Amino acid sequence: MKSFVLLSTCLIFLLINLLLSNGLIPDNENNYLIGTGIYDITGPAAEIGMMGYAMVGQRAAGLHFRLRSRAVVIAERKQPNKRIVFVSADFCFGTQSVRLDVVKRLQDKFGGLYTLDNVGISGTHTHSGPGGFSWYALYDMTTFGFEPYNQHTIVEGVYQSIVNAHNNLSQGGRIYLNMGKLYNANANRSPTSYPLNPAEERKQYPDGDTDKTMVTLRLEDENARELGSVAWFAVHCTSMNNTNLLISGDNKGFASYMFEKYKNGNESLPGTGPFVSIFGQSNEGDVSPNTRGATCPDGITPCAADSTCEGKTQLCTAKGPGKTDFESTKIIGTYQFKKALELYSDTKNSILLSGSIDFRQVHVNMSDIVVSPEYTSTGKVGKTCKAAMGYSFAAGTTDGPGDFSFKQGDNSTKGNPFWNFISGFIAKPTPEQIACQAPKPILLDVGYASIPYPWAVEINPLQILVVGTLAVIVVPGEFTTMSGRRLRSTVCSTLTRLDPNRFPSGKTVCVIAGLANSYTGYVATYEEYQAQRYEAASTIYGPHTLAAYQQEYDKLATAIAKNIEVPPGPKPLNLSSVQISLNPGVVLDTVPFGKHFGDVYEDIDNTKLYRNGDTVHVEFYSGHPKNNVMQEKTFLTVEKLIGNNQWKVVLVDGDWDTKFRWRRHWLSESIVTITWSIGETFPASPGTYRIKHFGYYKSLDQDIYPYEGTSSEFRVVA
Repeated sequence: MKSFVLLSTCLIFLLINLLLSNGLIPDNENNYLIGTGIYDITGPAAEIGMMGYAMVGQRAAGLHFRLRSRAVVIAERKQPNKRIVFVSADFCFGTQSVRLDVVKRLQDKFGGLYTLDNVGISGTHTHSGPGGFSWYALYDMTTFGFEPYNQHTIVEGVYQSIVNAHNNLSQGGRIYLNMGKLYNANANRSPTSYPLNPAEERKQYPDGDTDKTMVTLRLEDENARELGSVAWFAVHCTSMNNTNLLISGDNKGFASYMFEKYKNGNESLPGTGPFVSIFGQSNEGDVSPNTRGATCPDGITPCAADSTCEGKTQLCTAKGPGKTDFESTKIIGTYQFKKALELYSDTKNSILLSGSIDFRQVHVNMSDIVVSPEYTSTGKVGKTCKAAMGYSFAAGTTDGPGDFSFKQGDNSTKGNPFWNFISGFIAKPTPEQIACQAPKPILLDVGYASIPYPWAVEINPLQILVVGTLAVIVVPGEFTTMSGRRLRSTVCSTLTRLDPNRFPSGKTVCVIAGLANSYTGYVATYEEYQAQRYEAASTIYGPHTLAAYQQEYDKLATAIAKNIEVPPGPKPLNLSSVQISLNPGVVLDTVPFGKHFGDVYEDIDNTKLYRNGDTVHVEFYSGHPKNNVMQEKTFLTVEKLIGNNQWKVVLVDGDWDTKFRWRRHWLSESIVTITWSIGETFPASPGTYRIKHFGYYKSLDQDIYPYEGTSSEFRVVA
């Protein structure tokens, strides 16, 4: 009998060791079902206005690397219907036009499993992506209206990324949370505004005028297989400046690209998984990646306090750490990637998340909120206003100055006579509006503008997503550094005070997920608002905007802590039926007599031997890129000969080392230039290579046909 017991005990221990050696995680760590997904959201790559800098002349003319939507679904293992979805997408900001359409499609497919309550869609805030996907006129002005093809591409990509995450849902899993400091990757671009916040408050934050903390998640399935990562860090995606015409995911897109390459293998093609790496945006309102700061054109002379040189905003620009925008993008992205990888890998010093999944969402009319004195900086009752943009909005920032004679920090009501005249046609501010928005001098009274449809959103979604002791505060705007700190403090304080067992003090983490679900511009503190620099002039609901957000998010936090429901609030507007686009489509594509689409216009010099560090380029007669955005496909391949006329694709247009440029050649002819910087990111092995181009052209009968072209073969020797 003793021998039997001993044998049974040995077998049990052997089985446990076998399971552990196979990576099966312990039951007390197996808390969640986790799925990750990724999908292409790259819109038209030519003749469409880019969104971010509000520059009419910044119209796409090619592609550096593709934009992606990355999604994670997290559900309770024992109650799988309790789940949340977090999406980080490489676009300028979340919009209700995208979110409402995505959630409708999810509900058509999955019923009530995914709703507006538990789906959060955040933008990385790249300024190098196609625009025209908002339902509100203010944000579609410089793109000449709504761009349905781009909006459809984004909706499809975000939806499919969530479907992929749903289909990849694990049978169990664990989540590690870690935090650490990342230095030299961001700088405050309104350094004269931040000191206006109370000194005692500033002393609480030794990081200074930008947040240096990165918050990361490590996602594993029930077998400890790595599924993906999430990293939140506050820095603008403006490493690529307002002269760039190539679609780009900017620094956060590059960070995701590098992490995914690291985990999926350097030979993996971008966007193919299975490991998905999210680099989410946070409270980046006044935070720039251009860490060398703003100077005048000589690169030495500092700008004036109002961010001008010789009285002109256009001459005061901030510089990144690299010699070019591409190099700066790579450097800031690499900083984020390396720090995220370090935190991700350090499971010993991470928090293992446990506890329930929860969420609350409400729609609120942000232009009509009475704010309690406990939230306002004045200690008196405050009120939000109808939306309005101040003069300094038109000045732009040192990341991307505006085109006109406006300056940051302009509190003058005299302003620019021409723009005063123009703005009067939009809507003339009433005395009540002027008083409500004071000290902001109103340039565009967008809250009262409704022709051809509303200019600014009023009804906005506010949302908190909870995973154990992590609270993700999903916000519809760009919170400045101190605004984000105040909101995090409000939410975390309420959670830990009202439900300390579930949200223990010191262990509960609150993170801002910015530019999500809708877009309401910037959110400066009351004190920063008084200076009326760009961020304050773009705080559209007036000086008590932040206090209103604190009050309303506090209600959501209270509801979570007390386990009570919240009313849905007013229904958001669906303006899809009234959108206007002034952008012409492709009329016709042609090539010269005797030529065909895909023929080589200028070939690679194949008499040369190429090495890592060299650059090759080839040009093709092409169709217009607007004919087909090549979603989940590619405009180009770099291919290597691996056998008897067998070619292996080694790079596509989603890779960093390639560039795809388009230009119009005569009235209806197009030429594309494909460039390969050999071995810039990952070394190319010796061998024979070729470059292929794929596209579509529109014929005289208005049908669209595919074509392809191939360069000459060439040799890479080292």
